[in-house]
Amino acid sequence: MSGQGLLHGKSVVITGASSGIGAAAALLFGREGARLVLAARRKERLQEVADQVEAAGGRATAVVADVTRADEMHDVARAAVDAHGGLDAAFNNAGWTSTGTPMHLMADDEYDRIMDVNARGVWNAMRAQITVMLAHGGGAIVNTSSVAGMRATGASAPYIAAKHAVIGLSRAAADEYAEQGIRVNALVVGSTSTELMQEVLTQTPPSSSPSPSGPSNGGSRHRRRSRRRPPGCARTVRRSPPEPPSPSTGDGPRSSP
Repeated sequence: MSGQGLLHGKSVVITGASSGIGAAAALLFGREGARLVLAARRKERLQEVADQVEAAGGRATAVVADVTRADEMHDVARAAVDAHGGLDAAFNNAGWTSTGTPMHLMADDEYDRIMDVNARGVWNAMRAQITVMLAHGGGAIVNTSSVAGMRATGASAPYIAAKHAVIGLSRAAADEYAEQGIRVNALVVGSTSTELMQEVLTQTPPSSSPSPSGPSNGGSRHRRRSRRRPPGCARTVRRSPPEPPSPSTGDGPRSSP
């Protein structure tokens, strides 16, 4: 573990920390010396990541929580205060999607699930985190969006809508809280090799769907052949450290496809 990394001594919350980009961020931030609170629904997987962080010399507390539950996001933020005395930064990375089902065939419960995890999850997490940050002098928040949050791709319509919402919420929060010492940005990722990605691709015929987060090729709805690895996305987040912020519009950091 690097004792003098950018995040050394900082209290950081990561949601969606049990796999993919969230797990990669936990391992990287732990090596940087961050004091972590890791949140996800899957207890065993989450504890495995926390154990890996600590085995490498870092500090991590695992909190089983669902981002769609506002009370549980407040519990996660309070856990950071209880364990580390405050909350300097948060990486809201929990996400969910499904196969590229045509809009007219998609069930209401599938729409609700995608919107709840991706959009309401960021809403719930930020409100809890901002409440704590305001009481402790500010901080930095990064929310995971997607190329699908900037233009239509072959992903499902609710996923595209939800990731647009993440960028909108990030911009709104950045504008509202910049003068109070809180910086908010959106991480715009392209195709990334994660557990969720593999599940979607496995369930979807090759001719009908690309990756859920990656852009389509010239507007066609085909899989991308090249996908980024989660550690690369984690390094992008790391470049937005929780130092006293200048005003931010909510644009960036961005991670290339």
